[in-house]
Amino acid sequence: MRGGRSAALPTFPWDTLAEVTALARAHPDGIVDLSVGTPVDPVAPVIREALAAASSAPGYPTTAGTPALRASAVAALERRYHITGLAESAILPVIGTKELIAWLPSLLGLGDQDVVVIPELAYPTYEVGARLAGAQWVRSDTPGRLEGAPPALVYLNSPSNPTGAITTADELRAIVGWARENDVLLVSDECYLGLGWDDPAPVSVLHPAVCDGDHRGLLAVHSLSKTSSLAGYRAGFVAGDAAVVAELLAVRKHAGMMVPTPIQAAMVAALDDDVHEREQRDRYAGRRATLLPAMRAAGFTVELSQGGLYLWATRGESCRSTVAWLAERGILVAPGEFYGPSGAQHVRVALTATDERIAAAAGRLG
Repeated sequence: MRGGRSAALPTFPWDTLAEVTALARAHPDGIVDLSVGTPVDPVAPVIREALAAASSAPGYPTTAGTPALRASAVAALERRYHITGLAESAILPVIGTKELIAWLPSLLGLGDQDVVVIPELAYPTYEVGARLAGAQWVRSDTPGRLEGAPPALVYLNSPSNPTGAITTADELRAIVGWARENDVLLVSDECYLGLGWDDPAPVSVLHPAVCDGDHRGLLAVHSLSKTSSLAGYRAGFVAGDAAVVAELLAVRKHAGMMVPTPIQAAMVAALDDDVHEREQRDRYAGRRATLLPAMRAAGFTVELSQGGLYLWATRGESCRSTVAWLAERGILVAPGEFYGPSGAQHVRVALTATDERIAAAAGRLG
């Protein structure tokens, strides 16, 4: 079989951590894995009960999402993030937001004449999605200053993965204005939107203060992986410009990209219940309060990190040297170079470990 698009993809970043992972696992008290950022806390009973109740689902699921799911998403976005004016037709469930981001340029029909802009420091799947579509891609936090024709698509991410930086409402508003002047689709990855720790609080690109309630040319990508510990459910959705959502729906119908019916029912329960979401936020806040001062006391400079589930830290040396130093103490983190060249002296430290493991990491740093 001839090499296809997989040959053009970068090495999967975490495959390069085998040696330091073995080193961290050799610690007498076991590894503290703060590298990938996978949720570890139990799924709330209200969600599990909804999943079980919907488990007898022999028919095909609806690609557009059940009416209950779309209504719950609209209500949750307004209740939690003050997003108003969304029609239920402007919601589309996806099989985890990584799937959407990886295939979005292809679903939109982008190709080698199109440019996708990703942040300077960015979740690797933005680049992967452009590569899969055969599109060009460029790193920039100021897309309006790029030379040449305007790009087809610009990704935003606030709070940022990996840095935790928050883009203010005024900054977002300026980007929206530029995008509309140049007919550019803005896609805001907002999976950490409810996890702001410092001022300013994160806001959605769909917030009225940013877009005046006009969602044309805007998409917001939302995940339940972090806020509801549903990474294993592959539960997310996209919201925004109803015309773009309809275009995505049409393609996804043909491609069989459907969220299973029991998962849709579980998503309704997760979106309708704010109690478990606040409890999960409090867990992460407590872990941050334990790990952040320990990192600083150990000589790390923690930069940005105003939101999200990561500490963006440096010791002023190669990120791989820092990864090895921490692995010697049984702590596994992600090298900053995974997220772009400007991360070469940073590491990303996840808050997604149990209270006991976070406390163990803080103790080892001390």
